[in-house]
Amino acid sequence: MDTMPPEPTLLHADEQMLVLDKPSGLLAVPGRGEDKQDCLSARVQARWPDALVVHRLDMATSGLMVMARGVEAQRALSRAFEQRRVHKRYQALVSGDLHAPASADGWASVELPLAVDWLNRPYSVVCWQTGKPSLTRWRRLESAAAPQNPSGPPDITTRVEMEPMTGRTHQLRVHMMAIGLSFSSPCPF
Repeated sequence: MDTMPPEPTLLHADEQMLVLDKPSGLLAVPGRGEDKQDCLSARVQARWPDALVVHRLDMATSGLMVMARGVEAQRALSRAFEQRRVHKRYQALVSGDLHAPASADGWASVELPLAVDWLNRPYSVVCWQTGKPSLTRWRRLESAAAPQNPSGPPDITTRVEMEPMTGRTHQLRVHMMAIGLSFSSPCPF
């Protein structure tokens, strides 16, 4: 039995924009197929018909989403995202014991070119031939052990903070996988 994701929480509303806390499990925009029409944008537009999408978060990702109130506000907010005037940070649990970078400030970076994986759209892959430059900064926050079963070794997870310096599709997941990490399930970011 499928359960519907909870309603997004409205954190701010004015004449120019809405800021919502999108729950994990809810699409940001409609997907392909009748079963993928329930999404944040549809739910918000039922209450604010002038609300327009400015950016997206993956279905498994929870976090803040900004929606514009009207076309002019959408253009202005979209420009702010394009020009990197909007600062984005994410947290996630990754499998394994990731050690802190040796840099003085505790941050490391992954810089790998990303391209759409045409056979598995909408996913992305590292591609040196056709990929677009992509940069992610990350730092370790904490690690914890959780016993999976009494006879086996404990599973280690590490909470990381990430900043996408570019905005490629699935950038954070692909960059973390490229350095040997995978997101723990369920992925709370």
